[in-house]
Amino acid sequence: MSTKKQIGFALSVSLLNPHAIMDTVGVIGTSASVYSGIEKLLFSLSTIMVLWFWFILLAILGKTLESIDKTGKYIIILNKISSIIVIIVSLIIVKNILHLIF
Repeated sequence: MSTKKQIGFALSVSLLNPHAIMDTVGVIGTSASVYSGIEKLLFSLSTIMVLWFWFILLAILGKTLESIDKTGKYIIILNKISSIIVIIVSLIIVKNILHLIF
């Protein structure tokens, strides 16, 4: 697939995926509920910057690993790192929710 087609496919999967939209609203929305005023604006801008950085990093890693990783070993490591990040974020969200409740 050409780079342009890959970008289009990735955008369509991200933007038209109901699960991704629910995650975005649920995860980022829940995290944003802790902040107010300028803090919420800064949180939103930071979230957007981090997401763009992460997507660009994943694209670069994917392209690099495609030529290096013929066995799939490195993509498994990348998936494990991503899983750890998701777990850490979910724990932070649970902590914030508990802080709001109690």
